[in-house]
Amino acid sequence: MVSQSARVAVQRTRILPAWVRRADAATTRAVNAGPSHPVADRFWSRVSGFADRGVLWWTIAGALAVTGRRRAAARGLGSLLVASALTNLIAKRVFGGDRPLLADVPIGRRLPKPPVTPSFPSGHSASAAAFATGIAVESPRVGIALAPVALGVAYSRLHTGAHWVSDVVGGLALGAGVAALGTLVARPGTPRERDGATPTGADRRLPASPEGAGAFIVVNRSSGTSVVRSDPVRVLERRLPLAELHLLDDGDDPRTVVRAALARDEPPSILGVCGGDGSVAAVAHEARTAGVPLLVVPGGTFNHFARTAGAASVDLAVDALQRGEGVRADVAELRFAGGSPITVLNTASVGIYPDFVAERERLEGRWGKWPAALVAAARVLRHSAPVTVVVDGRRARVWTLYVGVGRNEPGIAAPMQRRRLDDGTLDVRVLHAGTRARAVGSLAFGRRTSAVLRRLRLLPERLESFTTESIDVLVRPRQGQPPGFAHDGEVSIAAPAEASARTAVPGYRTTVRVLPAALDVYRPAGGTPDTGITAGGGRSPTP
Repeated sequence: MVSQSARVAVQRTRILPAWVRRADAATTRAVNAGPSHPVADRFWSRVSGFADRGVLWWTIAGALAVTGRRRAAARGLGSLLVASALTNLIAKRVFGGDRPLLADVPIGRRLPKPPVTPSFPSGHSASAAAFATGIAVESPRVGIALAPVALGVAYSRLHTGAHWVSDVVGGLALGAGVAALGTLVARPGTPRERDGATPTGADRRLPASPEGAGAFIVVNRSSGTSVVRSDPVRVLERRLPLAELHLLDDGDDPRTVVRAALARDEPPSILGVCGGDGSVAAVAHEARTAGVPLLVVPGGTFNHFARTAGAASVDLAVDALQRGEGVRADVAELRFAGGSPITVLNTASVGIYPDFVAERERLEGRWGKWPAALVAAARVLRHSAPVTVVVDGRRARVWTLYVGVGRNEPGIAAPMQRRRLDDGTLDVRVLHAGTRARAVGSLAFGRRTSAVLRRLRLLPERLESFTTESIDVLVRPRQGQPPGFAHDGEVSIAAPAEASARTAVPGYRTTVRVLPAALDVYRPAGGTPDTGITAGGGRSPTP
């Protein structure tokens, strides 16, 4: 007796060859007769549902964009949109065909709302293949990681009885083909472009170390655990066999480790660090103090400094070390009254943002970075109060005061990544206090977030910005507690200082000043020769 699925397959559009229709019927019978478990059935149903209207892929693209892979995210979404349009507006109308009969699909597998559009090709499969292939064009490793997800979405359409196998195969082929043809329209980025790395600053010759001889590299493996990447240690061991790698244990201070290495009879001639911005800033301080060049290997979540330098991947950083290519970068020095200086590479701030960082770090071990960040943001925005500051003699109540090293993107509330390494300025953003709803602007990182909050009228009513070479800040305590200053993702607590005679405001005095051309950093050459002139107009010192 011929099953209903076989009869429907025979009755499908005659455009498909007979052997394809027979294969459809045989595959559908095999899938429907396979083992069925309520948990597995619910899982595949939810996978299929999450991919409806591309929600799954838009979510992944957002995560990629946040972690710096904007070019890959854009190509993936572009391929998805084209593939979806071709599938639904053209291919389904040309080929069409009936879907498998629900009577042959086990009840537990059926979708809550069975699709009624023509069957061939599968739109879910086309979108999945287009997105994953588009990502792979720009970022092969991420594309490989996404391949099982794309195939899982495709299989979910078979498991739930929404499509024949020919629909799925046709959709996968169409989606992959669209992404491949897209490379003829918009060429893939170079490795440097794919990593989002555009070197800034004048090129500078630094000591080359083809095999890593003389390099002491601190690796913080607890950094960057919230993003997917290959293990940087393996790359370093393979490409720099003579380098000394020190893997930090829980509780280890990178400063202490580096100082011990520099105190040896034969200290390292190159310091390196693989970790997030906090680890990079800590080792950068020791490198600047010791007068040795710094190798920055991106190993954190955002890697702001490495990306500005143009060394946004492990291989790009190692290439620069092996060729002896680098740049002389500006840094900032944060100093509490009577305290030791702290090197800042990206941003220092006081107000709500340090509260957020401290709360996130407290929750991170139990929740993970992203959930901890969301919970910390909600708690801080609900409970934190404005802080009173005196900035160069002017008193103000602010949600957050940011001091960026180098000019950041204009118009954003929270500067996090400078545009150049050598412009010799501090970029100050003052978010004056207003309604509590507008305090969210203190956590508005990036142009897109700031633009959205501006349209929703959630940015502070007064957002003051200016540039300077040095800034003196007096911070009044809140509830009798000393203020915390965030710097490159870390938080330091100020020590008490005497009241200012000029303002009569008891508080904690902090000074931030830019130090032009203070740190030699390895990064691939950008084609701009070193003229020997710093951004401030003076001649850069020779090592």
